[in-house]
Amino acid sequence: MEKLDESARRVLAMTSRSDGRPFETGTPQEARIDYDANCPTLQGAREAVTSVDDRRIVGPNGPITLRIYRGIGAPSKDGPGLIYLHGGGWVIGNLESHDEICRWFANTAKCTVICPEYRLAPEHKFPAGLTDCTATLAFVAKSAADLGIDPSRIAVAGDSAGGNLAAVLALMSRAGDAPPLAAQLLIYPNTDAAQTADSYRRYAEGFGLTASTMKWFRDHYVRTIADIADWRVSPLQAETLAGVAPAFVATAGHDILVDEGIAYARRLREERARMVHRHWPGQIHGFVSMGRYVAEARRAVEEAVAAWRSFEGALL
Repeated sequence: MEKLDESARRVLAMTSRSDGRPFETGTPQEARIDYDANCPTLQGAREAVTSVDDRRIVGPNGPITLRIYRGIGAPSKDGPGLIYLHGGGWVIGNLESHDEICRWFANTAKCTVICPEYRLAPEHKFPAGLTDCTATLAFVAKSAADLGIDPSRIAVAGDSAGGNLAAVLALMSRAGDAPPLAAQLLIYPNTDAAQTADSYRRYAEGFGLTASTMKWFRDHYVRTIADIADWRVSPLQAETLAGVAPAFVATAGHDILVDEGIAYARRLREERARMVHRHWPGQIHGFVSMGRYVAEARRAVEEAVAAWRSFEGALL
């Protein structure tokens, strides 16, 4: 086992001293309250951006709130656009919990970031949240000129469950079931809901996200056990990844999701997709949301943006 980074060790020590209960011992609503209360203690200061606006659109499931960030230096027209899908096991997380990351992407990439408040489980099980994300991409593509975005420069990004949704959206885009994407930026993505990878054993307890919590998330998200094998829940189970948008994949060494993240990156490489894989061996799940204590958090965003730019450069 790789050595745990001191920053990760410090965060784990802080959280172990807190009075927080494991999410799976309470209700989804209690988990959301606890998560929302703890987020500000780990995130760094929120960077200023040129503008932040909330907007509501209508999707197949009803209204969706979008938060739109315009980064400092972002072009007023024909600029890059990024749809950011927040993590939280499809059960928790919201626009506030990932506000810091969206601001970092907006400024680092000099782009417009659109973050949807997609529907959460168990009130809205699969595929409701995915449908909201697909509707968001459709809106951004259709409204690109009004948003100051070049429709050929739209990327999707997400962390954890958001990384899962981003990977699925990229597969749907390849198939023509969603508008085209220029890149997919996946941060410790969940790619296999079967949860049988060995990292679920190695890091089951003591490294933040536990195996029991991840099972609780998954079981709230799926409708039946049959959904677990559906590639729209488990993109690692897709028949082929060939032809998807170029991908950046970030993995953390001490993470129950690390093996499936590495497996996804390996398949992308083997199936000749353009891909950059960056591995942080000493980090834990969720480290990109721990900017107050983990310097690698901001660097992960910077490397994701650098990969995105390299993909665009190859197409010019």
